[in-house]
Amino acid sequence: MSRDPIELEIFKNIYYSIAEEMGAALRRTAFSPNIKERRDYSCAVFDSDGEVIAMGDHMPVHLGSMPRSVLAAINHCKEDGCELLPGDVVMLNDPFRGGTHLPDITLVAPVYVRIRSRTDRTHKSSSAHNRTKPDFYVGSRAHHADVGGAYPGSMGLCREIYQEGIRIPPVRIVRAGKMQRDLLALLLNNVRTPDEREGDLGAQIAACHTGAERLREICQRYGLDRVKGAAVDLLQYSEELMGAFLQQVPQGTYQAEDFLDSDGIDQKPIKIAATVRFAGKPKTGRGSIPTQPIATVDFSGSDPQVEGSINAVEAITYSACFYVFRCLLTEDVPATAGLMRPIRVIAPEGTIVNARPPAAVAGGNVETSQRIVDVLLRALAQAIPDQIPAAAAGTMNNLTIGGIDPRSGEPFAYYETIAGGMGARPTKPGISGVHTHMTNSLNTPAEALEYAYPLRVHQYSLRAGSGGAGKYRGGDGIVREIEVLTDAEVTLLADRRARGPYGLNGGKDGAPGTAEIIRQDGSIDRLPGKFNRRLRKGERIRIETPGGGGWGNSNSNIKKRGT
Repeated sequence: MSRDPIELEIFKNIYYSIAEEMGAALRRTAFSPNIKERRDYSCAVFDSDGEVIAMGDHMPVHLGSMPRSVLAAINHCKEDGCELLPGDVVMLNDPFRGGTHLPDITLVAPVYVRIRSRTDRTHKSSSAHNRTKPDFYVGSRAHHADVGGAYPGSMGLCREIYQEGIRIPPVRIVRAGKMQRDLLALLLNNVRTPDEREGDLGAQIAACHTGAERLREICQRYGLDRVKGAAVDLLQYSEELMGAFLQQVPQGTYQAEDFLDSDGIDQKPIKIAATVRFAGKPKTGRGSIPTQPIATVDFSGSDPQVEGSINAVEAITYSACFYVFRCLLTEDVPATAGLMRPIRVIAPEGTIVNARPPAAVAGGNVETSQRIVDVLLRALAQAIPDQIPAAAAGTMNNLTIGGIDPRSGEPFAYYETIAGGMGARPTKPGISGVHTHMTNSLNTPAEALEYAYPLRVHQYSLRAGSGGAGKYRGGDGIVREIEVLTDAEVTLLADRRARGPYGLNGGKDGAPGTAEIIRQDGSIDRLPGKFNRRLRKGERIRIETPGGGGWGNSNSNIKKRGT
């Protein structure tokens, strides 16, 4: 039967609204400023096979990789001999099983529309197995400001993942609606801020509950078969739209490379290389099933994994590819798993884009993901120059400050990513002081920061003139200066300090970022993009983030493709 375009649009928005409402529930009930103020979380809805059918407008680095966590949860439960059952919630953060980095904790819950009996926990026959398969899954992922490890904030310059915090394989944190208190105690005894962590986990559970309830409501209204059929149609529709777009890109092979400054241990630059091939109309085998992808993204030639904590796992690389190709389509295209069906991603194991354990990976999620996007966009600029912007800041400028709060005598852990300049676009300038690409978070308002932590904001302003010059100028970065009101451990995990974000089509590069510590005697220590230092009460950390690259020059006259 031909699909009804009106019904497809209705269900696209229904599923999307569920993911958005999940995010609202998480934000409103969270404890930490990092989630309720910065909105460092993501929520999504999945079909019975674990394929994403709707995402909220949350964090791209979370959303593209979250399906790997859902599949890890599903497969783990199958290894136990049963599906996830009503009232169960699986928790995990293992980067090598679908996660991103340890602070990002994911919760996965099954959704049963027709409730089954829990007495069928063990199933022998395939028919019994089918009776207990969830109709949907919902997932929530949030960045927790501390998950233990060697450094407050769990984002330090580590050499292996065991130093970065507690690593959680897929485990049932909730069974039959009952919290597993012993498992929760194990987690909370390995973090610096247990009350905040428990509150944020509770908010994630509430988000999953909200999503499950809304899915049951729409199934009650429209019928389960109709709702699930719409999910299948959305997956196919997304695949068709992506395929149609990819066939319009000029056939050929496009290559680019870019570098991370260093891993924080060795000062050697780290190369990320990408080759993007467009094959045009896909070849098909028997029937109409494609036998090869329309586009292939190959990261062969990228440097091997490194000793420092900027290694990316495969889920991160896949997520960055999902983001870039999604950006090439119009906003009304459903953000489902179908988008990646015409695209093949090759990320050689043991490299900076697909590290093996026990590699440290905290910065792979936040820094390497940004550089992967930069490389892909640079390659695509050769194929479709009228659609690709210059490089944005290219770093999340991860700042963590931790110590003992003198007001309570309890540990505190502050975490924030600091915005930068957006790259100029082919038709307009870049935006100043904004989070770009793989991050979609907000800032922590000065009032909320000073209320929650023993910190004082001295300056928070745009970094005038840091955007690259060109026909269209890149956006400016940000200046953020914070005083510690108690002795504290400060860690910065940032990049684009050795070279600024690239310009395109004659545009100039944006200004590189800087970091310095202002001591009590007024002396200044200028520091690299990745460091850990002990600050005394009254000392300040000042960060200036990169500006975006410029696009074109005053004499540029770039013809649009097809003219």
